[in-house]
Amino acid sequence: MDLSTVPAFLAGHARQLDRRRYELLTGDPGPAATLAALAGYRNPDGGFGWGLEPDLRSPESQPPAALHAFETLSETGPGDAGLAGPLCDWLASVTLPDGGLPFALPVTVPDGTSHWWIGADSTTSSLQISTAVAGQAQRAARLDPVIADHPWLERITDFCLRTIAATERPRAHELLFSLGLLDAVHETRPEAAAQLERLGALVPSGGGIQVEGGIEGEAMHLLDLSPEPDRPLRELLDPAAVERDLDRLESLQQDDGGWVVDFDSSSAAGALEWRGYQTVWAVRTLRAHGRG
Repeated sequence: MDLSTVPAFLAGHARQLDRRRYELLTGDPGPAATLAALAGYRNPDGGFGWGLEPDLRSPESQPPAALHAFETLSETGPGDAGLAGPLCDWLASVTLPDGGLPFALPVTVPDGTSHWWIGADSTTSSLQISTAVAGQAQRAARLDPVIADHPWLERITDFCLRTIAATERPRAHELLFSLGLLDAVHETRPEAAAQLERLGALVPSGGGIQVEGGIEGEAMHLLDLSPEPDRPLRELLDPAAVERDLDRLESLQQDDGGWVVDFDSSSAAGALEWRGYQTVWAVRTLRAHGRG
């Protein structure tokens, strides 16, 4: 990994949010600039939209955008931007009666948005998006009591744990985000340990879980499932296989300094923004494992 080429790639290709996230990751200037960039995607209702999820370009607040907001808040920690509380309030307002979130809400501007978001059922709870949002919220809650103490977080976590236990074999993205949530709540929810072990046994020793309906070669790798070292999920994975996956991830840096993604986007903007996002994710993951 050559970190010297990453800033130039981000300057020419990435959105301001990911440039600020990278700056926070490598330069520690404080969270204010990153939070300001995140706030640009916020709506008056407290939720986030405007392409914060790169393949959902519509402006209205959406659950997929919330997971990206929580991911950034997990990196900044608590600040004075007043974003976390209103986001939890908005999520509580769109949570369905069973405690889960719909895959997406009705899309008002479909241009540039992937078809799976446009055609989503907004009346049924989705295990995939519920675990994705709740998992990132739980990570952010480690540092921010505003999130940790909000009643919405316990409600959606209850839904996720209940639904995971009732799902015999989750699909690839459901497995990805369910493992992430179970790992995040392992220390606080006693029932998570058995489900983490059960779902962990579904992961092939070398990773490579094929994504249903994805492009050729699209797969979930070990580091996608377990990007953080020294976590309960990591204990279920083969250390040698994780090292090989670190080699794989490191090798994906391109001559321009950025990383590639293995899935399609529905817009040129989305494709570009995913590369910036993936570059920050790759550097964060590799550095957490002592590389670079």
